[in-house]
Amino acid sequence: MSDWLENHLPKVVLAPSFIAILIFVYGFIGWTAWVSFTRSKLLPRYELKGTIQYEKLFASPRWDTAMDNLFIFGALFIVIAMVLGLMLAIFLDQQVRTEGVIRTIYLYPMALSMIVTGTAWKWILNPGLGLEATVRGWGFENFTFDWLVNPDYALYTVVLAAVWQSSGFVMALFLAGLRSVDGEIIKAAQVDGIPTWRIYTAIIIPSMAPIFLSAFIVLAHLAIKSFDLVIALTGGGPGYATDLPATYMYAMAFSRGDIGQAASSAMIMMAVVFTIVVPYLYSELRAKND
Repeated sequence: MSDWLENHLPKVVLAPSFIAILIFVYGFIGWTAWVSFTRSKLLPRYELKGTIQYEKLFASPRWDTAMDNLFIFGALFIVIAMVLGLMLAIFLDQQVRTEGVIRTIYLYPMALSMIVTGTAWKWILNPGLGLEATVRGWGFENFTFDWLVNPDYALYTVVLAAVWQSSGFVMALFLAGLRSVDGEIIKAAQVDGIPTWRIYTAIIIPSMAPIFLSAFIVLAHLAIKSFDLVIALTGGGPGYATDLPATYMYAMAFSRGDIGQAASSAMIMMAVVFTIVVPYLYSELRAKND
């Protein structure tokens, strides 16, 4: 009996977690996929009706707006966060004396939840309470910063808040990558008289390609599932100006009572995630096998 326990104890310990994941993760993914092919409304129906929900989804102007917003938000968020994170990492890589303090300050926003970040930036950008009111209180009566309530600029406030929270995490990834570069190669380049900026652009940064890819995967995942930040900051408004697929799915499921539409939008979001993650996993596995 003791031999059996010794051989099977890891399986026994992991079995409850495995079963829970199987049911509550993959089981509900399968349920959502099934419902997306039905005419479910307020309550789920299980009679398959083909791709009617997807046809309705792709014909919805609000869904088109949500996808357009996702691509704009995702592109700006990923690019700005990576550029800013790289610049901060290069700055800290110069062995500044207060590196520990500065690194903590940069990383602190990542410790906050998206709800806290969205609420804080909502106060900061509120024309009647935040930045605009403060600057006007200093005597600049004509100063305006109404991005939060302006449909043409509201999406950029979401980008601003998301970059503020995530750039410190990207900085930490890049800083670890910078510190892992072979110092002998850098010293040899310096001996040859190569300028510092050229060493970074031609030697250090190209060698960090896997870290750039990892940062891209993490940021893309954050962009696709951005829900709580948008809800706390703009609520998807003004109008549908900051609506994203995640907020569209929530609205369909809990405000409109249209489970079929919510399920189909969820499956499209999962497909987008898969198109990003699967090639990355394939390249990682291929590299290990080689």
